[in-house]
Formats: sequence, C-alpha cells, structure tokens
Amino acid sequence: MKKIFIILFIIPLFFTSCEDWLDVNTDPNTPSDVPSELILPAAETSIATRLGGNIFNFSGIFAQYWTQAPEANQYNKIDNYTITAPFLDNDYNELYAGALNDLERIKTNALAEDATGYYFVATVLQAYTYQIWVDMIGDIPYSGALQGVENKFPAYDNGQTVYEGILGDIDEAMDMLTEDSYISPKDYLFEGDLDKWVAFANSLKLKIYMRASYAVDYSTEIRALMDQNNFIVEDVAFDGWQAEAFRYNPWYGTNTIGLGTVNNIAATPIINYLESKADPRLAVLWTDVDGAYVAGVPAMKEGLTAEYSAPIIDPVQPVYFLTMSELELFKSEAYLRFYTDDAEAKAAYERAIDYNLALHGLAVSGSNLYGAGRVYEWPSTGTNEEKIKTIGMQKWVSLCLVNNFEAWTEMRRLGYPEYTGSIAEDVYAGETYVAGTLISPSGNALGVGNFIQRLPYPEESTRLNDNAPAQKAQTEPIWWDQK
Repeated sequence: MKKIFIILFIIPLFFTSCEDWLDVNTDPNTPSDVPSELILPAAETSIATRLGGNIFNFSGIFAQYWTQAPEANQYNKIDNYTITAPFLDNDYNELYAGALNDLERIKTNALAEDATGYYFVATVLQAYTYQIWVDMIGDIPYSGALQGVENKFPAYDNGQTVYEGILGDIDEAMDMLTEDSYISPKDYLFEGDLDKWVAFANSLKLKIYMRASYAVDYSTEIRALMDQNNFIVEDVAFDGWQAEAFRYNPWYGTNTIGLGTVNNIAATPIINYLESKADPRLAVLWTDVDGAYVAGVPAMKEGLTAEYSAPIIDPVQPVYFLTMSELELFKSEAYLRFYTDDAEAKAAYERAIDYNLALHGLAVSGSNLYGAGRVYEWPSTGTNEEKIKTIGMQKWVSLCLVNNFEAWTEMRRLGYPEYTGSIAEDVYAGETYVAGTLISPSGNALGVGNFIQRLPYPEESTRLNDNAPAQKAQTEPIWWDQK
C-alpha cells in the first residue's frame, strides 16, 4: 500500500496538464500498518478518480458524446485513434499499484483479524476494477497480480478467465459474511451498510454475466440472480468532491479548471439524436449557443471560429459506479433474452428512463417519452433485435456524461449505435447523415469505418515483464464481443 495519507488528506489532487491525471500511490515509504477503515476510502477515491477522470474523458470521445474543440489540440490523438502503449500508464499505476494493491492489503488484514465485512467489500471493489481493465484491454494481470516481490512478472490472464475468477471471488467472499460482519461508516459508497454492498455485488454480477452472455451461456446464473432480485435500489456513486481547488470532480478539475478552457465540445451523433427525439435531457447535458445546439464532427479541425455546445459537468458531479437506469436496462435485456417476457422487458426499460430523468433532476414524466406513440416507445410488435436496439440506444443516451466508459463498453457489446457508413468529411460537408449513428472520425488512424475496440496494454505493465503478451490490434474485439 502506498501514499495512503496523501489521498486521505488531499482528496483529490488534480494535475493540470492535459495528460497527467491524478497519480498518487507511488511513495514506498508509507507505513504498511494503516487500518482498513482508512485504506478503504483511499481505494474508493483512486477508483473514482480514474473512472471519472481520464477514463471518463477518452470513453466520451469513443462513445461520440464529445470531440476535441477545433481550436484545441490536447486530445487530437484520442479523437482520431492514434493511441500508443503509454496511454494508460497513469491509470495502470493508480489502479494497480494503488487501488487494487490497497484493497489486497485490506483483504490480508481482514483474514488476520477475521474481519469478513472488509474482506467482502475489498473483493467486490477489486472485481469492479478488474472488470474495467478487461473491458479496456482484454487480457490483464489477475491470478499472479498483487504479489509484490514474490511475482514481479505476472502473466496476463485472458479476459474470460478473469471474469470467471472475479465472479468466484465475489461468491466466496459473500459466503464468508456473518451476522457480525461489519465495516466502518468511513466508506464513500455506502457508509458501511453491508446490505447495500451485497446488493451492489449482486448488481455487479448481473452486469458481468450479461456482458459475457453472448460468449458464454450464463442463462442459469442470470435467472437465479433475477429471481432473487436483491439488487441496488439507488444509484451507486462517489460524491466526495468539493467545489474548491484540488477537490473538484476529476474531469472538471482537469478540463474546466486545469486547462482553463473547454477542450471537449458536443459531437454530432449524440446532439442530432437527442434533438431528433426532442429529448429533455439535451438541455441538462449540453450548453446552447443562442438557443441552438451546435455540435462538432469527430476529429474535424475545420471551422476554428465557430461556437459549439459544451458539456455541462458540475464541479462536484458524482462519479457513478452503477446507476439504476443501467441496472434496469440489463434487466430489460435479461427478461427479453432469458425469460421471453416482453411485458417485464418493457416495464424495466421504462423504469430505466424514469430513473435517468430523476438522476438529471428532470421533473418530467417518463411516459411523455416512452408512452404509446412517443419517441422512445417500446417496440412490442417488433423483433427481438429491434428491442435490443431500443435498449442499446437508450443505454447510450442514459449513460451520456454519467458513465461514459460503460456507454463505450455496451456500444461494443450490443452494436448500437450503429455505423451506417458516414465519414467525418462527408458529414461536415453537409451530406446525408442518419441521426444517432456513428461517424468515422477525420484522419481515422485505424482506417475509414473502423472504430476502436480495445486499448493497448500499458507500457508500464509490459516493458519489464517477460510474461507480457504482444500488443493486439486495436480493432480486435474484446472476448465477450460475440453478438
């Protein structure tokens, strides 16, 4: 465990360069006997800082929520997919040497002290973090990771092995819980409520099963979880930010404060889609320009004097680990595919919209959007694939500027929004464009019509590791992408 005290007393410290997101957990001199009740909030902060910072930023570009402002240059290479091995180095250092290592320390302490509550919570957060890494890069250090000098060169386990492993880890840790299990209220996510942690663990398991469900038959496990129905009942979010220097929401602190300008502007796909639906969420997600919403075409550097719509990110906006809307959309898909229950699938889909409207503080009835004849009406007489598309598109909308990483991940898994052949230059020139479809960015380094499917293994994890695998093409799908 490293630099715990810095995280606790300067939460969070944001660098102001375009690439240097929060990078703590690097001091080898911090004592190793810090109690679990202090380590846990530090680990939660590390996860939230990366998920809500750099990962939030690049995933928003990949999801085509936003693009680089024409007059700025910080994210040009992300915009056109020119991404190299060092890209995730800071995230790797913070999440592996930091959060995952700190959580492993909690587990070690917990076994020595018979503190099953802490062992369970640390296991769940490790599973959550490992899942993010699998979904970003595919194969990751897992079974041999976090062993320090005992294993300096951990092998990379394939993504399916990691998924199976973390599901087993959660079950094993949950079975250890007793009526006396306890964690301190010094817990950013649930203030020490283990019942809520169990519900979160079940919700995470459902997400993992559903994500893998086109590659592995998890129908029995999914139905068992659904029938048990012990899921979260409110959004899971880290909300420890404050509207003051060094304590802002990580994306806000870097982009709005640190860089002194807005580098990210609204992208055409999301703006055109929300406008085509007259969606009330448009006004709470993006600024307008004299009453209109003006979007940029992905990676285009034309129109340098134009004004564009900017993302509305609050300085204390929570970092969402899992939302009720996302959960309900997973349930909708599960009812559709594993129960063939259209009525329940429809009800869960509609609840998802209601929850997302509430998350954004919109006092509007969801029935105005999903009722009969409305813009997001459930296609009861449509094919299953039409219903999956309806779920996928609503997931894209509901996760916008909420959890951009989950949006990018589900886009790859479900295949929605679709790519219909639009090229940035053509869209910019005013040629026909279908609202809500993807656009091949200008200068696409992966080739016209290709979209990034994975990121490279971090250089920090491979350069001294003889067991590191060769880099894979960034157009190669993650293992679960078999729809």
